[in-house]
Amino acid sequence: MENTQTKSEVRVAAAPANVVRPEARVKSDLVPTLVVSALLILVIQVASWYVPPFIIPAPSAILESAWQILSRDANHIAITAVRLFIALLFAMTVGVLLGIIMGTRPGIRPYLRALVIIDTGIPALSWMLIAIFWFKEPEVRIFFILSVILIPFYALNIYDGIRALPKEWVDMIESFRPNRWQVLRYLVFPHIVPYIFLTTKSIVGYAIRMAIFAELVASAIGIGAQMNLAQSNFRIDQIFAWTLLLVIINLTLQALVTALEKIVLRYRAEATVR
Repeated sequence: MENTQTKSEVRVAAAPANVVRPEARVKSDLVPTLVVSALLILVIQVASWYVPPFIIPAPSAILESAWQILSRDANHIAITAVRLFIALLFAMTVGVLLGIIMGTRPGIRPYLRALVIIDTGIPALSWMLIAIFWFKEPEVRIFFILSVILIPFYALNIYDGIRALPKEWVDMIESFRPNRWQVLRYLVFPHIVPYIFLTTKSIVGYAIRMAIFAELVASAIGIGAQMNLAQSNFRIDQIFAWTLLLVIINLTLQALVTALEKIVLRYRAEATVR
């Protein structure tokens, strides 16, 4: 009996060794990012020694332009951030709703799925040109472009998440004779939350690129419009500076989504594969 208890205690004590602490995870993500950033800066510095500054400016010139942008054109960054946040939140809401309908309504599923698949096959440039013809206001154009491009990502991933529900879970909850709302609340919703975070982290960078592209062709304000202005003025240093700020915005958004995911899914243990 004592031997059994001792072995059990050893197993319990040894278990936390495989748990990844949040602090360790942050450090493990931060160090490679800093190393890669330092290498990129070094490559740009070396390249700037051998090519004219209007092709590749020195890192010091890029940082100087970035500082000027932050002190003079910060409102354009805020405008782009608000556009991106509103469109992303709308796409998440509609996409999750479509994914749930596709996953729980077999009669409607083929038609909705066909509509979503067709949407994914339409190039982003086509949506941008259509938006220019359909809408007069730049804000509506950008919102429309981002929405129709991002909604299918959420819809298909949530649908696949519902399809991945273990059959044993479905059989178990069905044995209690629940109504449809109870099935959604106690089975579907908790199961798809990780898929929502996964989709968001996967498309944040893509959404930023699409927002910049939409602003470039459909708006006179925002980061995309400012990059277009810098290109017209042959200011490659400003283009590099805006690109640097976009990378920082992307990393910040990724960190925020990851932090929110840790809070919402704090009940779920994080496994490591050795």
